[in-house]
This record gives sequence, C-alpha cells and structure tokens, in this order.
Amino acid sequence: MSSHHVVRDKQEPALIIANGASCSNELLGQLLEWSPVVLVLDGAVDRVLELGIKIDILAGDFDRNRNPEAILAYQQVEIVALPDQNKTDLEKGIELLIERGHQSINVIWATGLRADHTLNNIALLPRYRDLADIVILDDYSRIFLLKRSYTKWYTKGTPLSLMPLGKVEGIETSGLKYNLKQESLELGYRTGSSNEALEDGQVHIKHQQGDLLLMECWD
Repeated sequence: MSSHHVVRDKQEPALIIANGASCSNELLGQLLEWSPVVLVLDGAVDRVLELGIKIDILAGDFDRNRNPEAILAYQQVEIVALPDQNKTDLEKGIELLIERGHQSINVIWATGLRADHTLNNIALLPRYRDLADIVILDDYSRIFLLKRSYTKWYTKGTPLSLMPLGKVEGIETSGLKYNLKQESLELGYRTGSSNEALEDGQVHIKHQQGDLLLMECWD
C-alpha cells in the first residue's frame, strides 16, 4: 500500500482521506489503485503515514500545532494550508480538488467516530451537486447524491436505502422490493431505509424536488 497507481489524470476519481473511522485495507487498496490524486486531511496524517500511503496533497488548517514539513520531509508532498474556520477540512479539501478540475471524488474515513462529523460530512453533498460527483465510502456503504433520474444494474437482494436530506418530493422507483409511486420522503418522518433490489436487473429512481441520497449497503 506504499503508493497508488501511476495514472495522473482526471479521468479517475481523486481520493480524499478524512479523519473518521478507518476502513479495511482491502477497500483502501482498491481506491488507491486508480486514484490520480490522494489528498489527506491533516487530522489523519499520522494514521496515513503509519500505513505507508503515498500522499500527493496534505491539506487542512493545521490547528493541532503540527509541523507538516518535518512530518513529511521524506515525501514529495504538496502542503496546502486552508485556514478558513467557517468550513470543515473536508469541505475545503473537496473545494480544492474541484478548483483543480476534478469532477469525480471518492471520500473515505469520513464516517464513524464522532456522530456530528459523520452527519455533517454526509449532509454537505448537495452543496456540490453541480460541481462534482462525490461518493463517501466505508466498509458497509457507498453513499452519494442522486441526480433527478438514476438507473443502475444491481443483483437481487442488494440493500439500497433512499435517504432524504430534508424533504424530497415526486419520487418514483422501479426494480425495488418496495417501490414508490409519486411519493415523498422526509428525514425524521419517513425514509426509504433498508429497501433492496427485487431481482437481478435495472433499478430506476426518479425524483422531482429535493436532495435524495442513495446508500448502497452491505453487512
């Protein structure tokens, strides 16, 4: 796991390593293999270095009195200080990659540990709806914001949860065990948690208004 693939373009998703719960080495290795850029948030740098991961960008507000130049002296790493205290380090890392032309971004270590961080990390996805395709992954789920119309092939029984951020209206699905027909979901009142693909084949999801997350889950 000492380095990621030699690909250096923007066709594959860039990878952000945040500072939540660690994921399995298997998942981490899969994501590193084809990531053209690996950006590590400063709060996670010690754990990342212990794993011997090649870092391209170290970014954050460096508010823990670290000396990043000394920590990373043996690596060729770009160090970017992002001191804006009105945004989280993850927000700033995402925006840095978007500014540099990355339209697809994977994020790991963004869930688990502190619940407020997990909730905030997931809830920020709509902010970048028109700027980049962002996916948050951990050992149990793949989380992303749905476009107004979405279609994908799934194997029978794949757990799929439709989770609204606020209220989502005009939801219509096919291919699920429990389909919705022009219905609404609202966080805290009614969600589409623990649904699943009815058969091997296409699942179609449409919605008219609101921010709707899809969580592809596994136990």
